[in-house]
Amino acid sequence: MTCLYFLYICSMEERYTSFVLHKFVLFFLKIIPMLMSAIYLLNTILSYFDIDAPILSFIGGVSVLPLIFFYLASYAFRFCAYHRMFLHYIAISWVLNIIDYYWGIPVSDKGLFLLYMVITGIFLFLILYFYLKCRKKQ
Repeated sequence: MTCLYFLYICSMEERYTSFVLHKFVLFFLKIIPMLMSAIYLLNTILSYFDIDAPILSFIGGVSVLPLIFFYLASYAFRFCAYHRMFLHYIAISWVLNIIDYYWGIPVSDKGLFLLYMVITGIFLFLILYFYLKCRKKQ
């Protein structure tokens, strides 16, 4: 009888640990795109003022595969649209960086900075709009 009770207690602990881990992963899947967006924005601002901070690229940079994973996870876990707005911002910034690096965008540094700030402003507005829209549903 004690062995069965011990197995039951172990099973309950494993379920609780699994539940806590699940909540932990969901929390970080929601937070990481927000942090990456903030790092992208900070890196853009610092670059405009000729301050090179490669540590920001190491911490917050993204390639195609992690971006795909974040998109898939956001749909798999049914995140609100406002969570995906951060991913869209990262994707658009990433594509603009690639285009500017390989082909060059024919504007001055100030023009490119203003383009990024306009994109940031548009996404901040969309994030706020979708955040309020998602909160009304709950």
